[in-house]
Amino acid sequence: MSRLDQFESVFKAASKAVFHYHSITFGKALIISDLEEYQAKLFGDRVRAFLSGIDGAADTDWREFSAGAIGSVGDVLRLVETERPDLVCTYRNLYSGAWQWPFTLGDHLEVLTQVTDVPVLVLPRLDDGVWESGVQNTDRVMALTDHLTGDDGLVNMAVSMTSDDGVLFLAHVEDGATFDRYMDAIGRCANIDSEVARHDIHEQLLKAPHDFIQSCRQKLADVPITVEERVTVGHRLSIFKELIEAQDLDLLVMHTKDDDQLAMHGLAYPLAVELRSVPMLLL
Repeated sequence: MSRLDQFESVFKAASKAVFHYHSITFGKALIISDLEEYQAKLFGDRVRAFLSGIDGAADTDWREFSAGAIGSVGDVLRLVETERPDLVCTYRNLYSGAWQWPFTLGDHLEVLTQVTDVPVLVLPRLDDGVWESGVQNTDRVMALTDHLTGDDGLVNMAVSMTSDDGVLFLAHVEDGATFDRYMDAIGRCANIDSEVARHDIHEQLLKAPHDFIQSCRQKLADVPITVEERVTVGHRLSIFKELIEAQDLDLLVMHTKDDDQLAMHGLAYPLAVELRSVPMLLL
């Protein structure tokens, strides 16, 4: 390696993404259900109680829409366009009988998360039987991604949803299968020491999110929450599920969009479908 290459490598290794904190509040929030009046009010009351610890909750303008107010997917999109909320709260399989089977989010929710830019809070249904046992507050929140470094938006949103004195987990999981595939290719290159490459690349992949989380801790020093780190390499879906189940989470915050596709982000979809007892904020 030339001196110039060595200098460039040292320079790049020293460069770190820095977190920029800004508080997020929700001026207007919609609570959308397909329930009749009494049940809809009960759902609305529980949603507001669950979110009572988020930033600016006392000043949020809550708007409730129940059975009869909307019906088609188009109705939901028009409602969001008209109301221009900062947050939408609902549940899987809205206006659908498929809620009994964990195979889909339902067409209303899938379109809502992809067509609009409004964060969507996906909660358990009242008939799932988990509200009394697990859906109480937002004391334990996790921001989960495979590209945490530099993602200020994800972290700021997760911070805003974490109650005072709560715990925010910042989780980054590198795809182990992709890592192994590249290491296999490097192992076939005679001019590269594959063992050194494996060690150094593995270290750099985890160092970037680790350093970013350290930056988050520094910038959030005056925010009354605890920031914990979960950074690893592995099969992302299984690792994600293990992380979520091990932390007894109140809320999971994830991206659902990719710049180069219309369908929901590949990792977000199976988690959103399968983990029905964990509230999720889909961005």
